[in-house]
Parts: sequence; C-alpha cells; structure tokens
Amino acid sequence: MADDADLALFFTLVRAETRWFEGLDDRVHAAHGVHLASYDVLRVIASVDGCRVQDIVREIGITVGAASKSVDRLEAAGLAERRANPGDRRSSHISPTATGRRLLDEATPTVADGVRERLARLTADERRALASALTALRATFDADEA
Repeated sequence: MADDADLALFFTLVRAETRWFEGLDDRVHAAHGVHLASYDVLRVIASVDGCRVQDIVREIGITVGAASKSVDRLEAAGLAERRANPGDRRSSHISPTATGRRLLDEATPTVADGVRERLARLTADERRALASALTALRATFDADEA
C-alpha cells in the first residue's frame, strides 16, 4: 500500500506535469495555432518512417482511438496525410504534409524554449536525476505492456 510520501510524490508529479503542459500548450497555440498534443502527434509522425497509428500509440501512450482521432484532426487541418500501407491493407502509413513540416519547423523552437526555460530552474544534477527517474518509471509501464 502506498504511504503518504508516495501519494504526495504522485500528485506532485501529476500537478507539475499538468501545469507545465497547459502553460506550454497555451504558448504554442497562441503562437502557432496548434495544441501541444497535436504538435506531439505530428512530431511522432515525422520521426517514424512509415508511421502507423500503432506507432503513435506506442510512443505517446494513448489509446488507438485517441491516436486515430488525432490523425483525423491533423488530416482535416492539412498537416498530415494517410496513404495505403502496401504491406497491410488494414493500416495506413501517415506522414506530415509540407504544411505540417513547416509547422513543426516553426513550432519546435517555441516548444524547445518553453522546455528549456522551465528546466533551467533545476541544476544540472537535478535534471539528470529527474531524467533517470522518469526513464526508469516509464520503463515500468513499458514492461507492464510487454
């Protein structure tokens, strides 16, 4: 059973992530007209050759339905496109459009600046420890899914 310190850690982590994400989302949306969650999905699409919905699910940790709806929204906005997957008729390959690539090029510095500004408040040792702890924590989820 989780003790009070574990519960406090959990809720501190959730609240920090929520405030950071929402603040950065507001900034990216105001500057580029796209929400941070859509930017993240588009970033994954651009980084995975022959990207499929399942690749987005695995990378971001969202449901198939949520990933598919995100791709639908990106398609409707002209930022991504689906093409038939020649190796599997049940799936599609997803790629960014030229407009989607431009958006990534323009929005990435805004996202990176927001991340750097927040992390700059931590020492280098604190950033390394945080990265290590979060990597280990994420690995427990990945192991549960295997």
